[in-house]
Amino acid sequence: MSDNVYVTSPLLPPLEEFLPYLEKIWQNRILTNGGEFHQQLEAALAEYLGVEHLCLFSNGTLALLTALQALRIRGEVITTPYSFVATSHSLLWNGLTPVFADIDPITCNIDPSKIESLITPATSAILPVHCYGIPCDVDAIQKIADAWGLKVIYDAAHAFGVKKQGQSVLNCGDLSILSFHATKVFNTFEGGAIICPDARMKQRIDYLKNFGFAGETTVVAPGINAKMNEVQAAFGLVQLQHIDGALASRKAIYERYCELLQSIEGVSLFSAPDNVEWNYAYFPILVDTTFPISRDCLYDMLKAQNIYARRYFYPLISSFSMYRHLPSASPDNLPVADSISQKILCLPIYPDLSVSDQKRVVDIISQCDAHMAHQPSSTPVIGEVA
Repeated sequence: MSDNVYVTSPLLPPLEEFLPYLEKIWQNRILTNGGEFHQQLEAALAEYLGVEHLCLFSNGTLALLTALQALRIRGEVITTPYSFVATSHSLLWNGLTPVFADIDPITCNIDPSKIESLITPATSAILPVHCYGIPCDVDAIQKIADAWGLKVIYDAAHAFGVKKQGQSVLNCGDLSILSFHATKVFNTFEGGAIICPDARMKQRIDYLKNFGFAGETTVVAPGINAKMNEVQAAFGLVQLQHIDGALASRKAIYERYCELLQSIEGVSLFSAPDNVEWNYAYFPILVDTTFPISRDCLYDMLKAQNIYARRYFYPLISSFSMYRHLPSASPDNLPVADSISQKILCLPIYPDLSVSDQKRVVDIISQCDAHMAHQPSSTPVIGEVA
């Protein structure tokens, strides 16, 4: 039986490099509340990413929840149905109403041309996602936001290190949110961050992530406990020493996939625009009707060979029970997103994916025969975890 190959595998630096940090934690006995490694990681990440201010969080979802609080968002927020559920769940947890806009068929990001028709007097913000790390049309989105007086919060969970025209995409909008979950390009086991434009906003966010405390006995806001601990931060400092090599490995794997898959009829590949420095966080393909078997049949074939591709993102957020009652959740409003979700398949990609395992993936795809087209497709897996 062949070894399991998952859609991703966490970047783990040499254990011997991490142990001195743990020894230091054991010596100083500071585990949380903005310790030495927390402060070092905030500064190191801000420098590496080319951003002015960065606030660390225990996970990306709490970062997104807090960002909405920090900007005092109310009412309706226009967002994408094509994302992990945390994007929209953060709105519901803040008592906000998601309004879904369709996506662009090339980038899978929110389509700016679909936003303005959804704006109402209750609209206060736009929450786009840089899907697969491919930047949104940030200029068009900002133009709409400025014209209507809306805030823009980017869910940049996939966009660690991504640049557009030489500038970090994390500096776009009012705030951007990163995830450092184990599945991401850069991880701190769990973790996340908010990128903010000025020291005043950083101070407000720092208050909000620590119960609203502004001093030993002074509470200035109804905050939450979302602080990153010292073990996570220390791990992040070690990770950062290896991230450039990891990104180079991802690029090599991406290019090898493109070379091996480009001639297969019915398989469409994604690429970042020419002016973008991408992080190769995912390798999505579209399985079209000209391919001998359906997307779900291919998913099942890979799984039968212990290769665990994922259907990111299927089903759409708008199809879940807590959202489908919304007028904007109608499939008629989201034809592109619905079509893409039925075809998408993300193949395994991570820094230490071997050439032989990558070849296993490609061989299965290339060997599909037309006679398999009548095999039953798999039952949809509702709510797959990113």
